Amino acid sequence: MKKHSSLYFGILAVLLAVAMIATTLITAGAATSTIPQSEIDAIVNTTTDASQVTSPFVQVAEKVRGSVVGVNNYTTRTSSYYGFGFGYGYGNRQQQSQEVKQGFGSGVVITSYGHILTNYHVIEDATRVTVTIDQDDQEHAATIVGYDSDLDIAVLYAPDIHLDPVPLGDSDQLQVGEWAIVIGNPLGENFARSMTVGIVSALDRQVQDRTYDRYGRRTTITNTMIQVDAAINSGNSGGGLFNTLGQLQGIPERKYTSGATMYQADVDNIGMCIPINVTKPLIEQVLKEYNPSETQSAAANDQKSAQGELLVGRPRLGVTVTSFMNSTSVLPNGAVVKNVEANSPAEQAGIKVGDIIVECDGTIISSYTDLTAKIKDYNEGDTVKLKVWRDEGLASQIGQDSIDLSQVGEGEYIDLTVTLRVIDDQNM
Repeated sequence: MKKHSSLYFGILAVLLAVAMIATTLITAGAATSTIPQSEIDAIVNTTTDASQVTSPFVQVAEKVRGSVVGVNNYTTRTSSYYGFGFGYGYGNRQQQSQEVKQGFGSGVVITSYGHILTNYHVIEDATRVTVTIDQDDQEHAATIVGYDSDLDIAVLYAPDIHLDPVPLGDSDQLQVGEWAIVIGNPLGENFARSMTVGIVSALDRQVQDRTYDRYGRRTTITNTMIQVDAAINSGNSGGGLFNTLGQLQGIPERKYTSGATMYQADVDNIGMCIPINVTKPLIEQVLKEYNPSETQSAAANDQKSAQGELLVGRPRLGVTVTSFMNSTSVLPNGAVVKNVEANSPAEQAGIKVGDIIVECDGTIISSYTDLTAKIKDYNEGDTVKLKVWRDEGLASQIGQDSIDLSQVGEGEYIDLTVTLRVIDDQNM
């Protein structure tokens, strides 16, 4: 037994000696392999010569990124409540108005005067619009000076904004496969002037929307858009799609998600942009009407519903009008012409039975009472611009007890000019 114990302790002593020798060797090796400080400095203390980094995206960012602004949509909401009265029950019904920020998006400065291009849906139903810029945290007042809800475009005027305008490109010259550079405010000011890059994936994409026009008629709108795979998120709307020359080639309008198509599949990197050439007629119109001493508001008037019949008083159009209850939105709201008097201003202007008068000198007409109130503001000899909606399927049914809406087609909006005059009562 003692023999085995001696052997065991002998082996253990040898192992301990070997371990001590190995530790000594490792320590000695570490001491002799220390990296010189000069070599460490060469590895760690480095710099980058930015002038040697070439990228068209850097040049575009330097040129136009600062001209992309944030757009804020404020609306006033009114709520009702009852105050407590003395004794039993509630007091009088009271109303309280509160301004809330109902949405945000992006915009691009397109003139040195302060005109900003954005999407209509960014400023839709706004009672107040402001813009924010990269240099400060202030909100600057802006006015809506032009819009086209069907095309989803709008032009703002912000006289306090003094930023370099971006150059407009020619979207008809876009090529599939060229770089697509998107700049905007995804998710708001926390990610202001974010820049994403992809390619132009396709041209002339037909995008359909079921919507209501400004006169309350339900319609299907088809717009042609540019498809890109650059990231577009909520808040990018109204920003800029640029090419590598820094030219504005489009407006980011939407992105597709799994719920935006008929296919039950995940959708990635499909964004749609409005071609810049589509916006140019509106931009040109706004600039031709630009007067720095006057600002215009293009906010739509509140629409009302009414029903009845009335002869428009002197000076008159020379029509009998009524209003339909239009719960199906197949027809636009407005004053429906039931009769046109012979030799009247209306007849001479081309107004026909069945026409629905929807606009008078830029004011939306939602019912016959709106038209009556508007015409009373004019004098004899005044020229009035009217917009009517006309469809033969409706015109053929005027005078019947009921209207078969299935016989009503797409119709069309027509602009007419009427010169008012006083008509003798005997000819009414």
